[in-house]
Amino acid sequence: MTQDNKYEIGAIAWHDLTVADAPAIRDFYAKVVGWKPEAVGMGDYDDFNMTKPTSGEPAGGICHARGSNASVPPQWLIYICVADLDQSIADCKKLGGKVIDGPRKVGEQQFCIIQDPAGAVAGLIAN
Repeated sequence: MTQDNKYEIGAIAWHDLTVADAPAIRDFYAKVVGWKPEAVGMGDYDDFNMTKPTSGEPAGGICHARGSNASVPPQWLIYICVADLDQSIADCKKLGGKVIDGPRKVGEQQFCIIQDPAGAVAGLIAN
């Protein structure tokens, strides 16, 4: 993070996993790697920030595949910070990739999920 709490362009700003049964997967990672879950209210259900057991720092998120996340693939997904989301989307499409979700807002930021020409997916998020 930079001093103004924005991520450096090109940095991996976040990573999370979106699945059908978030509580079961939350419990799996809590047991297997020791992460501690913190509920994040999403209206009528909770997603989870998983924190490191010793520092309490965020390690990643585990989310329900419902609502606006219904089309998000069930895999660990990185979110890379970009300077201009619209330009990154245009470049992605021009270079043979595609947008598989979004763009949409999360807090004050816009993000989308892209698929590169090899089939790998990543999130792009603008400060």
